[in-house]
Amino acid sequence: MSAILVFLVVVIGFSFWWLFHQRILSKPWLEQGVHSALPETDVSGMPTAKIALGIFLAVVGSLFALFASAYFMRMEYADWQAPPVPRVLWLNTGVLVLASVALSCAVRAAREARMDMMRLALAAAGLASLVFLAGQLLAWRDLSAAGHYLEVNPANSFFYLLTGMHGLHILGGLVALGNVLARAWQEDAEPGPLRLGVELCAMYWHFLLFVWLAIFVLLAGWAGDFLAVCRQLLT
Repeated sequence: MSAILVFLVVVIGFSFWWLFHQRILSKPWLEQGVHSALPETDVSGMPTAKIALGIFLAVVGSLFALFASAYFMRMEYADWQAPPVPRVLWLNTGVLVLASVALSCAVRAAREARMDMMRLALAAAGLASLVFLAGQLLAWRDLSAAGHYLEVNPANSFFYLLTGMHGLHILGGLVALGNVLARAWQEDAEPGPLRLGVELCAMYWHFLLFVWLAIFVLLAGWAGDFLAVCRQLLT
């Protein structure tokens, strides 16, 4: 139970930081000046798509928090034998960081109306994400080759479950990213209409990077030490 509380506190803190960054907590009735009806210049409002994505990410974060809680509770039993962490997961982590950085560059390029840079950054993010998924499949193959099958041990099941669920969310994000990338490569494409789609993709990838780092810490066995420190601080 303490594991899920710690995870939820982190998720809620991240959500409030994002909401503050997006100025959803601002008070437009106290602001001076004339407000423009254009979404590009009206800083007091936020597109509905961003709010919807924020709610969806909160639900996804809660889902992974439940998985993390179940992981901690199940590992207390004697039959728990955590599999070794494949080395390729280190490379996968770096690749996913590159994808997140590329999307940040795409957002900046869209705001500065640099179409070529935006297209390049979007393509780099998509390619890095595909490499990440290929690396995850390679990690599964390495575990299977070493005899760490799904049904052998509960720890193996959690490894495949957590990495598989995260991979499915990456696949879903690639569909949206592919749509934005296809629109960006049209001859009459303009950065203004594409800006919101690029920002949504960047938000999604930043969140999935955060979730993956939490999963990686969990699978590597470092979360137990972190939880022990939290328990000492609470007692």
